[in-house]
Amino acid sequence: QSTTVMFVSLGMTAAIASGGIDISIGPVMALSAIVFARLLDISVMGAFICALALALLCGAMNGFIIARFSIQPMIVTLGMMNMVRGFAELVNDGRTYSFSHPVISNLGFYKVLGVVPIQVLFIIIAVGAMYILIKRTRFGAYVETIGDNPKAARLSGIRISGMMVLIYMLSGFLAGAAGLVEALRMSAADPINFGLQIEVDAIASTAIGGTNMAGGKANLAGTVAGVFIMQLITVMVNMNNVPYSYSLVIKTLVVIIAVCAQ
Repeated sequence: QSTTVMFVSLGMTAAIASGGIDISIGPVMALSAIVFARLLDISVMGAFICALALALLCGAMNGFIIARFSIQPMIVTLGMMNMVRGFAELVNDGRTYSFSHPVISNLGFYKVLGVVPIQVLFIIIAVGAMYILIKRTRFGAYVETIGDNPKAARLSGIRISGMMVLIYMLSGFLAGAAGLVEALRMSAADPINFGLQIEVDAIASTAIGGTNMAGGKANLAGTVAGVFIMQLITVMVNMNNVPYSYSLVIKTLVVIIAVCAQ
């Protein structure tokens, strides 16, 4: 159940570490899922490629506008959030699109060695890849440098505009992947409810995980722990028959407390 939140939280961690934020991840999830579902009957590989390409395009647009026009990331991604959600609803007239495929429809329920849900494998791959990218490559060092001191990053020769595009493309790609995982699990794509309010979970997971909301060092291990905490809150609320709205209140308070503590 934590897979989709894990994916978008990893992307959010990169965006926040760079001194920005990406609140368009929920609609990008929905758009990728609905495009994937609609194209599945034509070509499975084509559906995957088109869905992820759209997610990358959304991220690239975010990064380009932020870097080119020096607009606050919150404003840019807020506009993108509304626009992409609108596109997602237009693709299927705002209706849920169910699909059935002999292989793909069962992939979301596949268990590795008959025991471990395949989503666990997805999480391991995503976290491992992000760890290598952020902690073992020049890209990760640049991300943290930009978030810590943009002026010093610019003077040291880092192309901040290009980096911003790459950072938000990464966030968009992970959001798109999250949308595909959710679609495979549900064998359907809901342009209205997919990814709804997931940015709250992603920001909260990143904040309580220890990544500075003002930018700087990315704490991926903390984000992973934060995701499980956020999911635990959701599960506890559901299992005690408490209305879901209360979990939103709790999660928002967690974000405020975490930021104040920082």
